[in-house]
Amino acid sequence: MTGIAAGLTGFGVLLALMAVRIPIGVAMLATGIVGYGLVNGWMPLLAYLKTSTYYQFSTYSLSVIPLFVLMGEFASHAGMSRALFRAAAAFLGHRRGGLAMASIGGCAAFGAICGSSLATAATMGQVALPEMKRYNYSGALATGSLAAGGTLGILIPPSVILVLYALMTEQSIAKMFVAAMVPGILAALGYMLAVAIFVRYDPAAGPAAPRAGRSERLLALRETWSIILIFTLVIVGMYRGWFTPTEGAAVGAFGTFVLAVLHGGMRLEGLIACLQGTARTTAMIFLIMLGAEMFNAFLSATQTPMLASQAIIEGGLSPVMVLLAILGLYLAMGCVMDSMSMLLLTIPIFYPIVAGLDFGMSREDTLIWFGILAVVVVEVGLITPPVGMNVFVINGLAKGVPMIESFRGVLPFLISDMIRIALLIAFPAITLALVGGSG
Repeated sequence: MTGIAAGLTGFGVLLALMAVRIPIGVAMLATGIVGYGLVNGWMPLLAYLKTSTYYQFSTYSLSVIPLFVLMGEFASHAGMSRALFRAAAAFLGHRRGGLAMASIGGCAAFGAICGSSLATAATMGQVALPEMKRYNYSGALATGSLAAGGTLGILIPPSVILVLYALMTEQSIAKMFVAAMVPGILAALGYMLAVAIFVRYDPAAGPAAPRAGRSERLLALRETWSIILIFTLVIVGMYRGWFTPTEGAAVGAFGTFVLAVLHGGMRLEGLIACLQGTARTTAMIFLIMLGAEMFNAFLSATQTPMLASQAIIEGGLSPVMVLLAILGLYLAMGCVMDSMSMLLLTIPIFYPIVAGLDFGMSREDTLIWFGILAVVVVEVGLITPPVGMNVFVINGLAKGVPMIESFRGVLPFLISDMIRIALLIAFPAITLALVGGSG
């Protein structure tokens, strides 16, 4: 069997294992181990496992991941989602579709602390769905806006996926975070515009709530100042070099812990629950990382990535066409595959290809731009049929709303996403302006 045939067979086995509900980390690890052993031999496999596993997880920079996860756990227990939603609703709730817009704004703000799309969707859904139901919002708009807003957790920094991409491609975590800011804000504004258009054509879908008074708005803002301070300190501190990403994550985790104790009423039982949740999530991430490393080692042994790169280069396609093909593959895979697993599996294959293409930018700018594009497209996969994990999460919280109605509700937001992706591809400066890049 040729190298490329062995690599494609490995992909087929991986998909088959996923189809029978084998966890993605275990599936990649098993396929990689067996494939590597068959291609290179079993003794070289044992030698590789002995050294690779240790060096991969003994890296100090990986400690940033459990710290950011812990920060999200504390944020969830501190009741930050309620404070952020109340603040957004106080300013937007009196408009038609205003509570849906407030949900999106709350998701964007909570995602800046939490860093997980599924956690953002689930947490904000518990807060916002009862309010939208009380004001007779349609099931499609309520669930669609929350499912779409939840995707902002993967893009608005700090984001675990952005951290992993930066580590894998040897880019600055701080620069990746800053580069994600403008695309993240554009996503939130685009989603709010989609809500405005939705209620313009169907006014009954999002009735206006009573207008909040000035004192109510000031009180809502007062409840969120500490959250904004933590976010600003973490992002600005890392970018200005006041502390490393790991130190920034520690500062953010400590700050959210203080808020959870003072405002969320968290006690020893809650602290233990946060630590257990962090351990479970971190273990899951690290297992997926190990599986992806093993599977990519198998692919490297078959020379599949090198042969694929050579075929693309010799194919005569323009750099933009190559980029569109990669993003199209991400979108298709995102419909059926976990976003973190997909990036860990494919980035070692795709980023050398992209780095070698001429987009009129430096290598660093190209990789930062591509990283943001990849994460944005992965984000779209979270609300794309037939899987759309965010849609399933929100629909599970919205009792009585048919799944087909939830998927119908995300369509305006998918259109907004496609427009945003086109803008980010056409104008790289949107992504690179804040990090000093040129488009």
